[in-house]
Amino acid sequence: MIQNITNVKGIKCWGAHTGIKSMRRDLAIIYSEVPCAAAACFTQNKVQAEPVKLSIKHIKDNKAQVIVCNAGNANACTGEQGKKGAEAMAKAVAEGLKIPIEDVIVASTGLIGEPFPTDDIVKGIEENIPKLSNTAKAGSFTANAILTTDTFAKEGFLEFDCDGSKVALGGMAKGSGMIHPNMATMLSFVVTDLHIDEKLLDEAVKYCVDRTFNMITVDGDTSTNDMVVVMANGLAGNKKITQKTDPNYKLFEDKLMQLLTHLAKLIVSDGEGASKFVEYKVAKAKSEDVARTLVRAISDSTLVKTAMFGRDPNWGRIVSACGNAGVPFNYAKADLFIGDNSNLVQVLKKGTPADYDRNYIKKLLRESHIRIQLDLNTGEEESTGWGTDLTTDYVMFNSVYTT
Repeated sequence: MIQNITNVKGIKCWGAHTGIKSMRRDLAIIYSEVPCAAAACFTQNKVQAEPVKLSIKHIKDNKAQVIVCNAGNANACTGEQGKKGAEAMAKAVAEGLKIPIEDVIVASTGLIGEPFPTDDIVKGIEENIPKLSNTAKAGSFTANAILTTDTFAKEGFLEFDCDGSKVALGGMAKGSGMIHPNMATMLSFVVTDLHIDEKLLDEAVKYCVDRTFNMITVDGDTSTNDMVVVMANGLAGNKKITQKTDPNYKLFEDKLMQLLTHLAKLIVSDGEGASKFVEYKVAKAKSEDVARTLVRAISDSTLVKTAMFGRDPNWGRIVSACGNAGVPFNYAKADLFIGDNSNLVQVLKKGTPADYDRNYIKKLLRESHIRIQLDLNTGEEESTGWGTDLTTDYVMFNSVYTT
């Protein structure tokens, strides 16, 4: 049986085709029958799309009830016309569902700088609100309606027990290009029926996003429209989580981390033109911040990405990226390993080149899943991130993106 966001109590949704995109569904609506605690993280780009600006205002009270998203037009750099378009989306949803407009989260994805087709989208909203459903196909339609250059829908679902109540947690994401730490051209919408204080939900979301979506990279570009939104409607019936010391808070945080990690890795696996999925791990670090900074430095290095594409075990590029990361890095203590999912080969031992078979590593680098691990040997903290190689296909695809 297919399980998706429609298996979360009180959640209805729909994904429809309004004509913005010629061949794909392009309008998604995710609705909770009751108001929700809500939390979100938004793009760090200084150029923010109109739906991002509006949603930041609406979620200030950490409450929401519905998410509406269009694909095919980013509604970014669109001026007053785009601002009115985002507001019109929120108004149409609020009136159609008879809820406060402040409880509507608006998202858009697609081309930047194109006039926003407000009338078509508003008409689509009005026509499709009556179709909201909790059927499995509705969840599938919705996950497909937020895609742009993605080659497949990205969904996840899990259940767990919380004080005798069964809690459901489901989500979806989109993203393929313009993916970079600090949120990129990606959207993720997550719903749960857990009963939790809205401020605690906000803390959990920010903590998990920092360690999942903010640890992925495809091409180093952070977009204008990125957001992760989590809504919790409390219908599972568990005792409300009101304290961070409650063991169930940690349980939820772990489950949310699991789901967001799954979705983040799906985004990387669908990277534009990518031929390899690369996991980067920095371990035995003095602090988690140092480990995360080094993971980002390695994963975002163009030279490292191209080496992975060319199956070149050029580990000098990895340590060079670490040396430029702006954090303490004692090369003389470091151990470095390169390999695939099953085998890791040490290429650096305490700052000295290790004795290894270069041809064997090149053979391992033919695999579609690659691992790079750096042990700093200065502490006990670690961090993991995910990225892709940089291919000629990526360059060709993005050189003709609008034409």
